[in-house]
Amino acid sequence: MVQKGQFLERSTLIPVGREVMEGTAHRGKRMPPLLILPPRPEEGGGMDHVLAAELAWAAAHAGFPTLRFNHRGVGASQGTRGQGDALVEDAEAAMQVLLENAGTSALAVASLHGGARVALALQARFPAVGGLCLVAPADVEPAALGRVTCPLLVVQGEADRRLPRAAVSAAVARAGGDFEVIDEAGATFQHNLPQVGRVVSNWLQRLSGG
Repeated sequence: MVQKGQFLERSTLIPVGREVMEGTAHRGKRMPPLLILPPRPEEGGGMDHVLAAELAWAAAHAGFPTLRFNHRGVGASQGTRGQGDALVEDAEAAMQVLLENAGTSALAVASLHGGARVALALQARFPAVGGLCLVAPADVEPAALGRVTCPLLVVQGEADRRLPRAAVSAAVARAGGDFEVIDEAGATFQHNLPQVGRVVSNWLQRLSGG
């Protein structure tokens, strides 16, 4: 039984080629559903990352379906760890599962850290990505953000210096997106983590027309 204030996530299997990735999903009635991309395997990231859990919690409590997953070779996901296009293939497989489960043709994607590279590639290839959120993006050129063609949100900690804030802000503005800086926070958001969840939840509600 799910108590008030809790949310129920279910284990989900995600087929990719001949292998299967592990995922965790939450049901919801509001659209769009949210696909959460973990940091890349070389960053030591997985679906249990504290930021992934925070985004899933915030989206679920606002009524949006979510799916987070481990790339191949991470956690209990089968296969070997990949890079580049292999990570995009993983994300595409997870995207298809979420779209099918939610019964819709469009979704929002949120990435963490270096997962921004995967998210940008996914958005460029698939019109189904109707909203893109990059949390603490790393290992991307700020100019690439200006080429995003769907609603864009970038969330950066005040003390996160991995990407130059002025260049990120300018690129997001060119894309017509939103740029949020979390006060007194670094790249890992050890301070003010709940603010990240609120910002992403509010963005999802704007996407839904609410």
